[in-house]
Amino acid sequence: MLRFILSRFARAALTIGMVVTFAFVVLRLSGDPAQIILGADAEPEAVDAFRASWGLDQPVWLQYFHYFGAILSGDLGRSMRDGRDAMTLVLERIPATLLLTLPALAIKLALGIPAGMLAALHRNSFLDRAVMALAVAGFTVPSFVLGLLLVLVFAVQLGWLPSGGQGTWQHAVLPVITLGVGGAAVLARFTRSAMLEVLGQPYIRTASAKGVPWGAVVRGHALPNAAIPTVTIIGFMVGSLIAGAVVVESVFSWPGVGRLLVVAVANRDLAVVQCVLLLVAATMVTSNLVVDLLYGVLDPRLRSR
Repeated sequence: MLRFILSRFARAALTIGMVVTFAFVVLRLSGDPAQIILGADAEPEAVDAFRASWGLDQPVWLQYFHYFGAILSGDLGRSMRDGRDAMTLVLERIPATLLLTLPALAIKLALGIPAGMLAALHRNSFLDRAVMALAVAGFTVPSFVLGLLLVLVFAVQLGWLPSGGQGTWQHAVLPVITLGVGGAAVLARFTRSAMLEVLGQPYIRTASAKGVPWGAVVRGHALPNAAIPTVTIIGFMVGSLIAGAVVVESVFSWPGVGRLLVVAVANRDLAVVQCVLLLVAATMVTSNLVVDLLYGVLDPRLRSR
């Protein structure tokens, strides 16, 4: 078991290192922050001074050395726009993002898992076809399209809810629904597939042939064995709570981490972008690490791998 845990931690650390390197390379190739922040009409002397003050005039390998060393020491840099600590800027936006993503995650779980189970237990019935039709519609419609449709209907035509911004709980209703619907549809399909695969196994038929009540078969045999693939997709959803809100926060002008990332990318605010990407990567890696450890709990055979 110890070897299993250590291997997962090593994989997580390697993934974080790769993300940090990828963010550094891509951001340096995407444009000159000095020209974008100061403007195209800035004097060459001002541009050179800006680059020197932020270390952008140094060789790329030396910038990477300082960048990686600063991260290891806990220094994630300062915003090039206002000089504030980048992590502080990001942390200020996290509560707003969680106000959307946590209720949306609850909607995904509350709708997706029961819907997938019902569809599997009533395979090829009208209920199964109806649930899967809704699921297909839910995950094929892009989130920005669904968000705009909800705004058009409930904000513009009916006037029931605000179209964007943050203030009251009504402002969060449309973005939460937008985030929750697509995830619930994906989770329903995964849950149905996992349940159908388990329900087709010989031990399920054997338990039924022995006279075990169907409800007990489902609770005692089908659900535990269908949990691993379902836990995988839930772990991905938990890990992508911040990254998944980027588009929705932009559509609804919600002042969260996702919208901060969009603005920082447009302004080439390197430290802020790197900080957000590192946070997203850490969240995703931590979620996947927890899922890996849960695999070992749910299926002891995996501990030896």
